[in-house]
Amino acid sequence: MKNNDNTICCVEKALNVLDGKWSFLVIKNLFDGTKRFGELRKSLHNISPKTLTLRLRELEQCGVVQRKVYPTIPPAVEYSLTEKGQDLRNIINEMNIWGKKWC
Repeated sequence: MKNNDNTICCVEKALNVLDGKWSFLVIKNLFDGTKRFGELRKSLHNISPKTLTLRLRELEQCGVVQRKVYPTIPPAVEYSLTEKGQDLRNIINEMNIWGKKWC
């Protein structure tokens, strides 16, 4: 069993990835599969393009989201979850269960 300091550190790292509702919702939406920017924006009704761009970049830097650019004019860009991002499914499912029970 890990000591409390190490556990707290790991929880903080996980929370840094899931920082804010938009990051959480982007990840949740990508569980359904690869999406383009416009598709994500439509499914996240009130998000601004600037905020979505920022969250996608942060999630890409964390290694949770993968960005694929196709050499077309204009360039087509798709976003998908990496293996690390897919691994968040259980955490998000548990949060959903907790929310249904208590909120």
